[in-house]
Amino acid sequence: MRRHTLDPRPDWQRTVEAQGLVYPLTRHPDGTLRPYWDESAYYAFDLPEIEALEDTVAELHAMCLAAAEHMVAENRLADLGITDPPLARAVTESWHRRAELPSLYGRFDLRYDGTGPAKLLEYNADTPTSLVEAASPQWFWMEDRFPGADQWNSLHERLVAAWRRQAALLPPGAPLHFAHSSVDELGEDLMTVAYLKETAEQAGLDTDWISVEEIGWDTLTGRFVDLRLRFIRSVFKLYPWEWLTTDSFGGHVLDTLDNGGGTGSTLWIEPAWKMLLSNKALLAVLWELYPGHPNLLPAHLDGPRDLPATTGWVAKPLLGREGAGVTVHPPGTPAAVRDDEPCCYQALAPLPAFDGNHVVLGAWVVDGEPAGLGIRESSGLITDEYARFLPHVIR
Repeated sequence: MRRHTLDPRPDWQRTVEAQGLVYPLTRHPDGTLRPYWDESAYYAFDLPEIEALEDTVAELHAMCLAAAEHMVAENRLADLGITDPPLARAVTESWHRRAELPSLYGRFDLRYDGTGPAKLLEYNADTPTSLVEAASPQWFWMEDRFPGADQWNSLHERLVAAWRRQAALLPPGAPLHFAHSSVDELGEDLMTVAYLKETAEQAGLDTDWISVEEIGWDTLTGRFVDLRLRFIRSVFKLYPWEWLTTDSFGGHVLDTLDNGGGTGSTLWIEPAWKMLLSNKALLAVLWELYPGHPNLLPAHLDGPRDLPATTGWVAKPLLGREGAGVTVHPPGTPAAVRDDEPCCYQALAPLPAFDGNHVVLGAWVVDGEPAGLGIRESSGLITDEYARFLPHVIR
């Protein structure tokens, strides 16, 4: 694993925007616009490194499914903050019926520096983004800059194949709606949903658009409807389950949830059981089940325990995204439990720095299989909304 610098392509911004990345710049707190898509540098890997990372991702995904089974079997949903009985029943039933429910993708965030085993930082299994840039613009960048090179990137082909394989699980005779939140000002959620909609259409599915805010509730029939008052039988939503079930229509979501048994009315993708994997409590459960595993970091739910004296620790809100609410505590910091919100306390493993840039690997899983890699850099130890996306090659 090496970081290399090079000159960006002429007119690079227009190029990546035409490829679906309509958010190539990020506005920083000082008001300046700086590249989010950053092709002034790239990362190069050799093939054995990528093959080892693929094996790691496959093993981690299997371990996460085993942890989900454990949490359901041992009635540990309260550890995830799932204490509402109807929601707990919905998640449990969804897990038991998971073979009947479409489930598309997820992204592991890994600490890796090229010299030791990759370490799991978290699993974004419900609403992961940075998909568009990983699947499309970085592939075309490689073809422009390094013809004949390779890349860990089978995302597009695997997404199309996943929709095609799971098409039989969708309700017949109705389009699959694709929903994002209209409050997304950057266009990232919109383009992620647009890209996934395109892959579904390439798989032969009938699709339609809607924003989450436009989903209507028909009180006469007790069904969700779109703007044309058509029954929404199935919907892919880039909208977290914890928001979906606590919004004003959350009760309707649970009352009409199709969990594969044919008794509900609306099938949501990702399914409700993904709440078991998109929660940081998963990290602590994994450490309980696989203590000392080379790809895991020590993690606990009841506090940092002995981490202050050894590695230091990071406090992560159970449902935080893009680094929101994460606090870093170096070794020697007195142990403390946060009282503002439930957290997972994970051993501090500082992101490796390449030329002063802290890097995290985003390893994608599609339909349960390793599918590709996206790389983000940040100026600090927390990968936040000001991170940059850099392409990679296998050489």
